[in-house]
Amino acid sequence: MSDIDKAGAPSSAVTRRSALLGGAAAGMLVTGQVAKGHATAILTKTGLPAQRARNVQHHIVYRNEKEFAAWPYYCGLWKTADGSIVAGFKRVPTSYGQYADVDHTNLTRNMGEIVVIRSTDNGRSWDPRSIVPVFDMSIKEEKDLPGGKAADWSNLPPLDFRNRDTLLMGGGIPALFAPNAKGWIRASTDGGRSWRPHALLPNWDFPSVSMPGSSMYSLREDGVMLFGIHTNAPGALGPRPIVYASPDGVQFLYLGSMVDEEQRSPYYPGGSPFAAAPHFYPRPVVLKDGRVISALRYQRDARYVIWSEVHESLDGGRTWRWLSRINDWGAPSDLVPMSDGRVAAVYGYRNPPNPGIRYRVSEDGGKSWGTEMILRDDAGSWDLGYPRVIEIEPGTLLTTYYINLKNERVNVNGGVRHIACSVFRPE
Repeated sequence: MSDIDKAGAPSSAVTRRSALLGGAAAGMLVTGQVAKGHATAILTKTGLPAQRARNVQHHIVYRNEKEFAAWPYYCGLWKTADGSIVAGFKRVPTSYGQYADVDHTNLTRNMGEIVVIRSTDNGRSWDPRSIVPVFDMSIKEEKDLPGGKAADWSNLPPLDFRNRDTLLMGGGIPALFAPNAKGWIRASTDGGRSWRPHALLPNWDFPSVSMPGSSMYSLREDGVMLFGIHTNAPGALGPRPIVYASPDGVQFLYLGSMVDEEQRSPYYPGGSPFAAAPHFYPRPVVLKDGRVISALRYQRDARYVIWSEVHESLDGGRTWRWLSRINDWGAPSDLVPMSDGRVAAVYGYRNPPNPGIRYRVSEDGGKSWGTEMILRDDAGSWDLGYPRVIEIEPGTLLTTYYINLKNERVNVNGGVRHIACSVFRPE
């Protein structure tokens, strides 16, 4: 979704600011839930300078001089059965002639498409001929779907989530975070080469649901796949992260909530182009010991004051508690449980003077996090991040993200927004 809304831009369309705040700005209420704080139980060393990661390889995944390519976080990244890497992202036509051409409010008003692209050499090169469209962002309601309605998957074979060729992507109609959103999903059983027709998630009496992507690491030992979902409602503080579970790709059942219900608060007044909002972009991953953890984005300013917190479930995603905070600043974070038992978190770091992509590693299942490591710091502005990360070989990670570069011919709050990847071995 967008990270900013342009101040003073009148529109009746759903914007991220209004959606994140969940309705009218009046009738604010302070509750004990909002005031509740969290504190880590493990002494965490701070004040250590970020270190530059060694032996990092950067590659371009997709770049078009007349497009804004971005937001892989809610589109997907998988390693399939044949060893291919499949990366999802959103692309929107733009001319880079003025600031309005890169303003997120404009770019997220039902424009562009979500696609996937394939690499057969562990990310060193990406074949533009392999691009497959998955979702047309001009779809605003169910009747706009191909065929005029959502598909029924109950007559199709069940999805085998243990199969590396089973991929699932999701979003929201008319938009992620919208207070009336319906969650769309599409699935592939051939490693992303073709996709089932659009289906809609059940709402289970929530006012709205939308799915900000899925992870290949969200599978429980019993074969049940977990999905981080947003719900939103008028009068709520912001989007609420909840969990859906599916044993077969036919049933998608509400399982639990990551946070308590949060009523509107004067500490989240809205009205700013960079609206504050807590706890969104859930992405549960299952660890070797059976615990489930999820990073959540916390936001006071969508450019510079955002960070990543981790919540934990000890019962397969049914109930949740706060566990740790990954960083000072940087979100959303994507988590990868590594084969050696460590967990890596990758995030965009938007703060000047050297914005870019960073990561941290946990050696205790997300309870504490090591030194902040810099994968790259050559961006031309804050407009970057939204990474995905997977382990492509034991000990070797690949992360995709969007970025713009310094000193480009095009400079509209940074250079051309494109999709890149970095391959590295966490230290």
